[in-house]
Amino acid sequence: MAVHAELVRTQKKAESLACGIDDAFISQLVEQFYSTVRQDDLLGPIFAKHVRNWPLHLARMKDFWASVMIESGRFSGSPMQKHIAVGGLDGAHFARWQALWDRVLTETAPSPEVAARFRAAAKRIGESLLTGIEINRGGLAAITGRGAQNA
Repeated sequence: MAVHAELVRTQKKAESLACGIDDAFISQLVEQFYSTVRQDDLLGPIFAKHVRNWPLHLARMKDFWASVMIESGRFSGSPMQKHIAVGGLDGAHFARWQALWDRVLTETAPSPEVAARFRAAAKRIGESLLTGIEINRGGLAAITGRGAQNA
């Protein structure tokens, strides 16, 4: 099992690097994205309230995205708990985050394939975080029927 997992990680890393996903691109993307977020009317105040050390936050986000996209294993943490602790986050916040992410990807991605990979990962992550927040607030009943609404 461990050999297979290592093979999958190695293959994913090679595919990512081959299409232009590397640490330099991730650094540029994260820097530009959070510069945009900090200026946003909806998201900027939330980040201003909760992020005290921007260099540390940016470094953690770069490690997070490298772990997601390149399988680097550099990130460890609990994104779900951090987002739950913010309080008051809802679908509108995640939709704005995704819209800004998409805009920055359009401006910075070296290819449509790279942009599509990052968009898909961000969408999965955002949906997972929002689901976790909703369950934390209202139990499973909070998400019952949501799939039917989104269909």
